[in-house]
Amino acid sequence: MGSESNMVHSPMVTYASMLSLLSLCPPFVILLWYTMVHADGSAMQTWNNLREQGLQGFVNIWPKPTATAWKIIACYAAFEAALQIFLPGKRVEGPISPAGNRPVYKANGVLAYAVTLTTYIGFWWFKIFEPSLVYDHLGEIFSALIFGSFVFCILLYIKGQIAPSSSDSGSSGNIVIDFYWGMELYPRIGKNFDIKVFTNCRFGMMSWAVLAVTYCIKQYETYGRLADSMLVNTILMLVYVTKFFWWEAGYWNTMDIAHDRAGFYICWGCLVWVPSVYTSPGMYLVNHPIDLGIQLALYILVAGILCIYINYDCDRQRQEFRRTNGKCLVWGKAPSKIVASYTTSTGETKTSLLLTSGWWGLARHFHYVPEILGAFFWTLPALFGHFLPYFYVVFLTILLFDRAKRDDDRCRSKYGKYWKLYCEKVPSKIVPGIY
Repeated sequence: MGSESNMVHSPMVTYASMLSLLSLCPPFVILLWYTMVHADGSAMQTWNNLREQGLQGFVNIWPKPTATAWKIIACYAAFEAALQIFLPGKRVEGPISPAGNRPVYKANGVLAYAVTLTTYIGFWWFKIFEPSLVYDHLGEIFSALIFGSFVFCILLYIKGQIAPSSSDSGSSGNIVIDFYWGMELYPRIGKNFDIKVFTNCRFGMMSWAVLAVTYCIKQYETYGRLADSMLVNTILMLVYVTKFFWWEAGYWNTMDIAHDRAGFYICWGCLVWVPSVYTSPGMYLVNHPIDLGIQLALYILVAGILCIYINYDCDRQRQEFRRTNGKCLVWGKAPSKIVASYTTSTGETKTSLLLTSGWWGLARHFHYVPEILGAFFWTLPALFGHFLPYFYVVFLTILLFDRAKRDDDRCRSKYGKYWKLYCEKVPSKIVPGIY
């Protein structure tokens, strides 16, 4: 992953994109929050405000991390870490790594999700904690996360240098690449606390659900009612996050966990980008209680749930195919497959089954289509008064198209002639018959 020879793009493009993301993503998070909360969702209004004041204007709108923000983050992180450690869960083995290691996880994500939302809503209901406090300090929380997560990534880099958790680690010889992509594939604290499961699942994805509920409560307390647009947005996002935790063990087989190392790209992204950008349509709707009407609201809700279900069924289909070693039915028929062999970094020859029927016969990454459409439908309640609520949909499309290219290149390198055969059998990369 780290070496230049393994880069998907040319070294110049790779370095430029890494440095751009390292420098531009943090201020963008603040600009997004400011625009959604203080500029009516209008990027033009934010631009005019900054143009009048120049650099000082940007400094003025960047909130300073406060003690309240740090306390909220610390309590939330400690709570999720405790749930990850102490809640019971089934023992699940991940895929064999390039160095021949097989990580072991405790699958308790659904229980942690249920406990988190029940506790959060219960604290609000019994007036133990006001979720509106989170919204009121949202800018300070994002600011604290930006700096705190950056420090966290530095510590991960140092750990990878001096105390790696497994042989699936190492340096590319380039400090920028090592910091951005990470040093370790499976960093852990002790034997059992998996850092990527915490950052990606228990902090990042869980915060998505928590903030969705927060925005609902804030709108209700501000306007004395909950608009159907906010209700549709929140239901669809919660359905998606619920699907994620239901399928969490399958997520541990994906590129995020099994191939991307723990660095700025994954860890800072999940600690900061997910709670800020992924939740941004709901953030916008807090101050825009748009009334869709029952008919339109139901149309959007049903379309969104259908897309999320198809996305889930794609992953379920492949997971069942792998679990049964191809001895299952796909759309009522025996699956079409390719038996591919490959050689590990330790020189062992192994085989994998490549599914070429069902959803996976439509395109090699067809599951990205319903995922993008699902994001569109939970943003659609914002209607089209401003573009910025749709930023997440645009970002997700770019992210998944790039991920499809990276995954194709990785599989081509891994499987060689078998991947070429697979591409001949399933020629479309993402959109059947188009791309």
